[in-house]
Amino acid sequence: EGVRGQKAKDWRLVDEVIQTADFGAGIAKRAVELVASSGRVAAADVGKHKGVEWTRVARELSDDGNTLHYKTVQVSIDRAKRTVSLTVLAPTAVQPTDAAGIEAAGVTWWPLQLARELDDAILHLRTNESEMGLWLLKSNGGPKGGLEGGPEGGAAVLASDSSLIANKNHWLVRATIGHLRRTFSRLDVSSRSLFAVIEKGSCFVGSLLELALAADRSYMYFEPDDANNPTITVNECNFGMFPMASHQSRLQRRFYEESSPLNALQATFGMALDGATALRLGLVTAAPDDIDWADELRLACEERIALSPDALTGLEANLRFNGKETLATRVFGRLSAWQNWIFIRPNASGESGALKLYGKGAKAEFDMNRI
Repeated sequence: EGVRGQKAKDWRLVDEVIQTADFGAGIAKRAVELVASSGRVAAADVGKHKGVEWTRVARELSDDGNTLHYKTVQVSIDRAKRTVSLTVLAPTAVQPTDAAGIEAAGVTWWPLQLARELDDAILHLRTNESEMGLWLLKSNGGPKGGLEGGPEGGAAVLASDSSLIANKNHWLVRATIGHLRRTFSRLDVSSRSLFAVIEKGSCFVGSLLELALAADRSYMYFEPDDANNPTITVNECNFGMFPMASHQSRLQRRFYEESSPLNALQATFGMALDGATALRLGLVTAAPDDIDWADELRLACEERIALSPDALTGLEANLRFNGKETLATRVFGRLSAWQNWIFIRPNASGESGALKLYGKGAKAEFDMNRI
């Protein structure tokens, strides 16, 4: 029947109603207000900043294509098991703490270098390794990592986070935070199974904890009375600095924005949480001990890669984009659309598909390529 002006605003179908005579001026006024609220560098001040030279990302690819090496990321492909180990490395050099030092470091500043190299690795794997359906997300920076003669990797990452937080309004830091946000979000929208492996020597703390929070499952080694158990640490970076496509932090998504578990996590800011504590707080899927660690991880991987890639893509998308909706989550997480797509794919309805062979005692044959 049509809805006019004020009623459309009352029904929240439009944001504002402006009289025809004032329409142009009203739009201009709103644009000026938005510009004033932006943290971007003003047009008049752009020329005062030198900017950063965007050098080519240095990537070493082995002749067989099974390993990729960057300064902050290492990738290893196991084609027989159809898995990828994607390991992020903690800083190994002292990082600048002020704006001038960050600008001077440019693309070699660890958070920016990590964003660029991890982004490149994800895109390479998504484009060129479509049969590698399970990515094992790892980090390295324990006793043998971190700064030379200085803190271990976890402490080095947290120190870098502190600089990120302290200078978040600086133009380059703000751009770097945006780059990291987009890179972490690229994991969310990748049609691959993601398992976080938190083992001895890991440094899933602060900003790097986002990788584990993005995973579909996370396994954290825990042996009672072992002084070398890996730990994870929550900080300010995990509460909205790198939002998902739903505009939520990964912790908000995980706990459906319930205040009780989120408040409990905020009370642990800066604390090193072992596997038992992380499991109790809901941060990890499982915390196997020394006896079960290898077998539990092996079985989980073998089970996952045996399933239909198409069904997994639909299930994972719905797991990652539950709750709040945005335009992006409607694209990636709409259940009915995924169901319809999955059912008409050859892996389901083809001659050797799961639906065609259901109840016949024959094993389905899947095309293992991920979309």
